[in-house]
Amino acid sequence: MKKVVLVTGANSGIGLALCERLLSQDAQLQLCLACRNMQRAEAARQALLVSHPQAQVTLLHLDVGNMRSVLRAAEEFKQKYNRLDYLYLNAGIMPNPRVDHKAFYKGLFSSNVVHMFATGEGLLTQEDKVTPNGLQEVFATNLFGHFLLVRELEPLLCQMDHNSLVIWTSSSNARRSAFSLDDIQHQKGREPYSSSKYASDLLSLALNRHYNNRGLYSSVICPGLVMTYLTYGILPSFFWTLIMPIMWLIRIFTNTFTLSPYNGADALFWLFMQKPESLDPMAKYHSLTSGLGNNYTQPHKVRTDSQILSLIFFMPILECMDFHVSQLLFLFVPFIMDTVHK
Repeated sequence: MKKVVLVTGANSGIGLALCERLLSQDAQLQLCLACRNMQRAEAARQALLVSHPQAQVTLLHLDVGNMRSVLRAAEEFKQKYNRLDYLYLNAGIMPNPRVDHKAFYKGLFSSNVVHMFATGEGLLTQEDKVTPNGLQEVFATNLFGHFLLVRELEPLLCQMDHNSLVIWTSSSNARRSAFSLDDIQHQKGREPYSSSKYASDLLSLALNRHYNNRGLYSSVICPGLVMTYLTYGILPSFFWTLIMPIMWLIRIFTNTFTLSPYNGADALFWLFMQKPESLDPMAKYHSLTSGLGNNYTQPHKVRTDSQILSLIFFMPILECMDFHVSQLLFLFVPFIMDTVHK
């Protein structure tokens, strides 16, 4: 049986690099690129077909920040396919990133420079906004839209004859300090990207607890420091040109500077090669690149603490067709864990 793979945010960066690697590994798979910009999606599809002319590559119009778009895309996908083996939740945004330049220059010439570049801790803030659905944009795009997609594709993901794997692209910027159970959408903070990525780590754990007995597994990855449009949007392009030699030098001493989308996609590709049931449900799989340029994947436990006694499990009211928070489109239900280890 041919494997079916759906990748969100597949038209550039890590998503496109992953698609190229997947087709190089298995030319028979059925690959679906789910993207917001269909012009760029078609360009990505054509680029893949140049190197893999016999590949089965289709397009799906999907804006994960728009809940109506998510439901339409899920319905269209279910009409085309009767199974889904791998669902890569890769799309994401970091709107209007701002850098604390004083902290940046201070960190640039300190012993903390590697950690600063690898995580962005203490450096990055973003300006979020509210979507027409009444949700915070970063929360909706990076987390909730993807969760709704999982729920809608549940009939294809939970089947008796095979196991399936949901894979979240997280970040080294996913920090516990930026996330609060009392402010899941991060309406009151200035680090919505970090909060959403930490929440995706937790949601992956919750999905495993809820769905493993039905053949659906979930994993989360960290691509390392990768130069994509998200990264280049943080600082002016000329500045990246100036500091890139420094970053290549630093990579000799750290394995988290993957830098290229191909390297950053290593953990995503590695998971494709594994049996879903063999994976550690509490692990976050990191793409790493040695100083000599060799890529490898390494698991680390998802960072939680003793105060996180519940994971947020979202229960959409799917029969409701008016997508506004005030009309109770979504009902948030706490998903209680027996224990969450550090």
